[in-house]
Amino acid sequence: MSGRQSVLSEVSRNLVSSGLYRRPAALALLAKQFIGFGPKLPDPEQALCHPDGLCGSCAELSVPTMVAAYAKGLYPEANKWWAPAERMVSFPENAYVSQRVWRLLQTRNYGVTFDEDFGGVLRACAPEPALADAFAELNASGYAHSVEVWDRAGRLAGGLFGLAIGQAFFTEKLFSRERDAVNVGFVTLSCHFQHWGFALNDGKRMSGQLSQLGFSVVPRFAFNGLLSKATHEPTRMGKWTVERGLDAARWNPKVAGTGRATPGTQNPFTLSS
Repeated sequence: MSGRQSVLSEVSRNLVSSGLYRRPAALALLAKQFIGFGPKLPDPEQALCHPDGLCGSCAELSVPTMVAAYAKGLYPEANKWWAPAERMVSFPENAYVSQRVWRLLQTRNYGVTFDEDFGGVLRACAPEPALADAFAELNASGYAHSVEVWDRAGRLAGGLFGLAIGQAFFTEKLFSRERDAVNVGFVTLSCHFQHWGFALNDGKRMSGQLSQLGFSVVPRFAFNGLLSKATHEPTRMGKWTVERGLDAARWNPKVAGTGRATPGTQNPFTLSS
């Protein structure tokens, strides 16, 4: 890691530990420094058709490089940078809540937390070792976040982790040990995204699981256009928490402003003794 990379990473960690990450001006300055800095990254619009999205070799995965790459529409996999011709993208207003997931939210079968066990989610998702190390550093620097879904016995039933830059979130991996557990976590996260002003959630390539969550196909040029605006907006760095004033069981993605918790009406999630 170069001298400037080390300085930026240290500044990022200091912002998180000091609480200054809550100040939008400080966040915007740091994000712009990261996005505009790093080794020369490939142009996603020059990605190969075969294999789809291959852009070039990935030499290192420092915090500044990862932030700059994702903001540009690139992501690392198998020591290469990728930018496929089509991306799976979720917009908060288009999140899909199935009848089963809606019932699970209503009955409080699961509890959802943010950033309470990033390491546990990372191990369960089992990314490539180099990526696991990179995301652990991104989490320590306040950029990467996890969603944990707990059963009533206190076991981790599902979850996901990803990277937040500006008003964009990049879902890296998901896992479920119980049916629809991660879907409950995803809907809870999407509810927060709508209230926090996030513009989009990138899921990379097409998959059946993402389709069931309301992700849709967006061409690369349109996706990169969305990113160019969203990633330069103020972001939420540092540790995330589930807001007590929000209740995903009362959220209608199509109606902005819904999902507010009503005091005294919730059946709280409790762990069995």
